[in-house]
Amino acid sequence: MNPLSTAAAAVGTSLLQDFSLEMTAKDVPGLEAARGSIPQGTRINVTFLGNEDLEMRLGAARAVKRHGFVPVPHISARRLGSRADFEQYLSGLQSDGTGENVFTVGGDPAHPEGPYPDSFSLIDSGLLQAYDVRHVGISGYPEGHPDIVEDVLWSALREKSTSLADQGVDADVITQFGFDVDPVLAWIERVRGEGIAHPVRIGVPGPAGVRRLMSYATRFGVGTSATIAKKYGLSLTNLMGTAGPDRFLHALAEAYDPLRHGRVKIHFYTFGGLEATSEWIVRFRKEALA
Repeated sequence: MNPLSTAAAAVGTSLLQDFSLEMTAKDVPGLEAARGSIPQGTRINVTFLGNEDLEMRLGAARAVKRHGFVPVPHISARRLGSRADFEQYLSGLQSDGTGENVFTVGGDPAHPEGPYPDSFSLIDSGLLQAYDVRHVGISGYPEGHPDIVEDVLWSALREKSTSLADQGVDADVITQFGFDVDPVLAWIERVRGEGIAHPVRIGVPGPAGVRRLMSYATRFGVGTSATIAKKYGLSLTNLMGTAGPDRFLHALAEAYDPLRHGRVKIHFYTFGGLEATSEWIVRFRKEALA
């Protein structure tokens, strides 16, 4: 790793004081292996994928809680077949004590499987509060979305933020991951300009294979030009190699200004590598403080 300046090192470690992680329901064994290197109380998001069932999702949230972390179950609007499905999931989370924090997302299906076309419809349903949800995460897209135009994205962010504030529900924004700090911070400045003061958790890929990172980037419309790839540390000529977010976090620590960007934390997309990501974070913090 390149050394950080003293001031940037302090900022970098501050950004990582309350980081969050993401896992799938199939990653419970990985959580067992990684738990010793993850600080107690860490927020761990549990995805809502099409190849998982209700019990897998509930079981993963229970495992997160059992190990002393804060479960943040995802709710995918377009994957819910009915209001009854939505309530069954919320009821299960409530019964397990794992549903105070959730993350709402539209989801991948091109067409809704039930009555919820987007995450705003979940927030606006009144069911989250009815089942004791106290904190809701919403999505942010600094580099846009491959299937949603920019004006719609901004309108949706404003509507969700306003609705949650009106309901008295705490919120944060978790961004899609990217490889370039500049558009992320520019986007956050616009978020603040829109009057949205929620904490922003900047999505960062955990250490992973270059081929896998490029595959996810293509899927989510993340910019991966040769210049950006080189900036991040990806080698487009060695797709068998691996890359971590070292350079990204160095650049972020140097450019972050709390007066302009407000409250910012880091959210790691682990891509099935919970242990590798958590161990990388320990090393990064240790070296930044050295």
